Amino acid sequence: VYAALILQDAGAEITADKLSEVIKASGNEVEAYWAPLFAGLIGKVDVNELIMNSVKVGGGGGGGAGGAGAAGGEAAAEEEEEEEEEEEVDVGGGGLFGGDDDGY
Repeated sequence: VYAALILQDAGAEITADKLSEVIKASGNEVEAYWAPLFAGLIGKVDVNELIMNSVKVGGGGGGGAGGAGAAGGEAAAEEEEEEEEEEEVDVGGGGLFGGDDDGY
């Protein structure tokens, strides 16, 4: 991928031979089939467009429910308190690092 970006930035055509040259010049090695495979795939798309589409900023999330009434807020708070109470369950059995009354 980086070799293709380097070639694109240099304005060179992205071919299997040129990808192999860049990879070799960088001191890396890949299996012989990767350069032609990648060159064939990347040759089907406009690399500049691919880059620009990959960095588009989304519209973001919604603003949330901004106009909740007082009754809705109180109900949500009560529900949250109930959930917290349900989570505090003691299963017993002593602690892993002590706290057992076995005297070991």
